[in-house]
Amino acid sequence: MKTITITKQGLLTTIQDEGRFGQLRHGIPTGGAVDRWALRWANLLVANDAGAAGLEVTMMGPELTANDDIVIAVTGADLSPELDGSALPMWTSVQMKKGSRLAFRQPKQGARAYVALHGGISVPLESGSRSTFVRAGLGGLNGRELRAGDVLHIGAEARRPGRRRLPVELQPDYSRRELRIIEGPDQQLIGEAALHTFYDTSFHVSSELDRMGIRLTGPSLPIAGGNTGVSDATVPGMIQLPSGGSPVLLLADRQTSGGYPRIGAVIQEDLSTAAQLIPDDEIRFQAVSLEEAHALYKKRESVWRLMHRLHAM
Repeated sequence: MKTITITKQGLLTTIQDEGRFGQLRHGIPTGGAVDRWALRWANLLVANDAGAAGLEVTMMGPELTANDDIVIAVTGADLSPELDGSALPMWTSVQMKKGSRLAFRQPKQGARAYVALHGGISVPLESGSRSTFVRAGLGGLNGRELRAGDVLHIGAEARRPGRRRLPVELQPDYSRRELRIIEGPDQQLIGEAALHTFYDTSFHVSSELDRMGIRLTGPSLPIAGGNTGVSDATVPGMIQLPSGGSPVLLLADRQTSGGYPRIGAVIQEDLSTAAQLIPDDEIRFQAVSLEEAHALYKKRESVWRLMHRLHAM
């Protein structure tokens, strides 16, 4: 079995796949890659199944050394990946020779990069997923972030992938600073004044952000009717409004339920943009219809299926 070694620890590097489904009733969030589409494209580029486990690299990346010849692809945020000291092309499958070193230098855009390895990372399934949920010590490698000295085993290879590159027009535009949302059920509770301010002004990403969510700073949005006091299910992209008046945008490792009023939820099409926000980024919100959100989702899925068929030939 092929392996790769973590020779230098990054800020936060974890093993992630598409998530852990069917466990919300047990209080376990779906988790998985915060930017699922970046990981999905990375897996496609190295001829893995969409749900194969890869690495999620946060801001300041690790250094990895290949112990065998491996085909890799790096997608998501541009954290200046280098292979043996030379710039590594992103959104492209690359041969990493035995003894080669993959490193990340100056972050240029976005928060999270993804590394897929042909064959996927082989760790045990826990509750149906290989994703790491650090808060619960679940999944991945012993339920924790990766450290220097860790050796990762790579799964059995299928057919060897050729050189693959995702066309530029299909690569996500992480520079967008407007997130589209479907409005939530608590509009009356929040009140027209707060909602008007929410849509008419910009917010900044605070330093309070992690895989669970992002606290936004900007004008205070006082809740007209107070907290609901009734907990309900949450979803990735949900925007809650705590009593302090600063919205919170939930991400992959969010709590499974909550009682704060819900302004709305970021649509699937824009979750990748939300996943790549970093402190001080300025964002705005726009309400769209459920029909428009569905149309955008179907369009993206059709592109995915087309690319999948082309690479399967």
